[in-house]
Amino acid sequence: MAATNHVALNLLKKAHPPETASTIFTEKVLHKPLHLRPTSPDPNSQDARAHRRLQRLRKKEKSRRRQKPKPLSAKEKRVTGIYEIPKHLQKYDIYVPIYRMWLRYIWEILGMVKGKQNWVTAQGAGAKLASADFHGAKLLVVRSKCVSTVGLEGIVVRDTKFTFQLVTKEDKLKTVPKNHTLFKFHIPQPDAVPDSPDPRLGKDIAKDDIGANALAFEVHGSSFEHRAIDRATKKFKQRNMTEL
Repeated sequence: MAATNHVALNLLKKAHPPETASTIFTEKVLHKPLHLRPTSPDPNSQDARAHRRLQRLRKKEKSRRRQKPKPLSAKEKRVTGIYEIPKHLQKYDIYVPIYRMWLRYIWEILGMVKGKQNWVTAQGAGAKLASADFHGAKLLVVRSKCVSTVGLEGIVVRDTKFTFQLVTKEDKLKTVPKNHTLFKFHIPQPDAVPDSPDPRLGKDIAKDDIGANALAFEVHGSSFEHRAIDRATKKFKQRNMTEL
């Protein structure tokens, strides 16, 4: 009865026939769904929100652990002495096994094998030696504008961008600048160095005798003003050296 006198129905009858007005009123007004919003939040939605927040925190923590640590500054390296060699480790005999390992490394680079007379030319070996790692090599300073370093001989314990640090036979650590310095080193034939059961021992290697037919090389330090890791991927070109 109340629906017959409804205001919306009376207005619809003025614009539409009675049957059409009654249909529109029933579908659009009487049976129209009314969506109600709950006054309190759903507990399930709160749990889902907390779970998403927990996942974000875990992902952030995992990403933070993966980040590369900040490198030490030059001042921090000097204060901590991370690259300094203690006095009790500045012993020539300690680095003789490293020299032996370096010989095996350089033989492999130059393709020198036992039981064969190996000849190496500057054209064929120049690029390989220029990109080689000289940690463990035995170097002799032949010429230098720093006269006090001429004649120094020792095993390389540190190869920096601008210097070689050598441990001499007198158990002293010497720093030799690469710039304007000519270095010389010998590579004995593989047959001249006897085998050792443990390559790390190096006790059977003659410290002074390099053997017959040893290969002698002279390198300009000015061409080696790169870190060892950078020289491995750098291409060197032949050019005249007039500094010395």
